[in-house]
Amino acid sequence: MQLAELNVGRLVAPTDDPRVKDFMDNLDLINGLAKKMPGFVWMMDGLAEPGSINEDIIIDGEPLLVPNLSVWENTESLERFVWNTVHKKFYERRAEWFEVLGEMHFVMWWVPDGQRPSLAEGLEKLAQRRANGDSDDAFGWDWLKRGVA
Repeated sequence: MQLAELNVGRLVAPTDDPRVKDFMDNLDLINGLAKKMPGFVWMMDGLAEPGSINEDIIIDGEPLLVPNLSVWENTESLERFVWNTVHKKFYERRAEWFEVLGEMHFVMWWVPDGQRPSLAEGLEKLAQRRANGDSDDAFGWDWLKRGVA
């Protein structure tokens, strides 16, 4: 089994707005780094060029909602990328570019080797975690740290 993750954020402004320019300017760098990491398996194509919209990733008709969906060989690979690379510096700046969402926006789940989850599947897992909390089917970092998943 491999680890899938979905993270959804809402930008504070459209992708061509100066308030999110630093984020947009570095998106290819961060995604490129992820793709070169040991343990990386797959990433959903994401945001279009600033000022454009990728219709395939629109959630609930809200173009400012930004999903990130990826698959990793294991939790250690994802953790290494998230917390031990330049990604962490951008994560620490997330309040500059993203609104604070009033509900859970991150979920992980196990997928069979070779499976590429759809955005719809990820959103279902997120809804499941929102409704039921952490479980073997949809969980967050704390669930993994307890050694349950």
